[in-house]
Amino acid sequence: MAVGNSVVVGVDGSDTALEAVRWAAAEARLRRLRVDILYAWGITAAHYGDGIPLPANVFDVFEESARRVLAEAVEVARREAPDVRAEAENTGEPPIPMLVSRSRRARMIVLGSTGRGGFAGMLAGSTAVAVSTHAHCPVAVIRGARRDGPVVLGVDGSPAGEPAVALAFEEASQRNVPLVAVHAWSDFDLDSVYGSPRYTGDSRTFAEDERRLLAEVLAGWQEKYPDVSVERVVRKDRPRHELLKASGSAQLVVVGSRGRGGFRGLLLGSTSQALIHHADCPVLITRGAR
Repeated sequence: MAVGNSVVVGVDGSDTALEAVRWAAAEARLRRLRVDILYAWGITAAHYGDGIPLPANVFDVFEESARRVLAEAVEVARREAPDVRAEAENTGEPPIPMLVSRSRRARMIVLGSTGRGGFAGMLAGSTAVAVSTHAHCPVAVIRGARRDGPVVLGVDGSPAGEPAVALAFEEASQRNVPLVAVHAWSDFDLDSVYGSPRYTGDSRTFAEDERRLLAEVLAGWQEKYPDVSVERVVRKDRPRHELLKASGSAQLVVVGSRGRGGFRGLLLGSTSQALIHHADCPVLITRGAR
């Protein structure tokens, strides 16, 4: 897991981006970190047509908009967490490569689920998916209303999912809330487009194997975080269905970027993408070791 001294949040002046700032400031307070607030309008906005440069005053408009948006975001962060140091940065870099680069030295990247487009492509399905796919640190996509509730962890038992388990226990411990570990299984490999059968024997035996797998995944972490109360949920269902349902009463869902199914080159799994688009609470996605 990446180690850094700041939580980085991207803003564009939209209400959802400001909610991401509030969440990032609260997370930075929990972790005793700085919050870095970034506004990126993208160098691609500097030309139109066949490379014809834009009038010089257009850049003044971009800069003025950036100053206004950043000033509002810093004020929101300070109201949310007065004791957290908040810094603002305006950049003409394209947002996705800039955020991926910053993720090398950030503890976490935070993005709103939708935006007004000032932060070029700040919509779930573009910036959020791209950054979640390639970031070197966890990425939080802020969805739904803030609420009390447990931290929900999606468990699939794969090595790629181990960082998500560690992160979920850490978040539950810091927030002093229970952890709900959800392991959903099926006769089919549901992250694969074609769904090749995984098991054709007695489903009761398979269910017992899946409960054992979940227990093995959690065992060491429950010893490391004895303060975290853990509820285990094992269901025969599509993982995305169970996690989306659990998000309705959770304050945070934590998942790995992809599971034990799918294609080798598919960096962001179908479950993670479904949560980015449809969860009822913030989603925290972390990638496994490369």
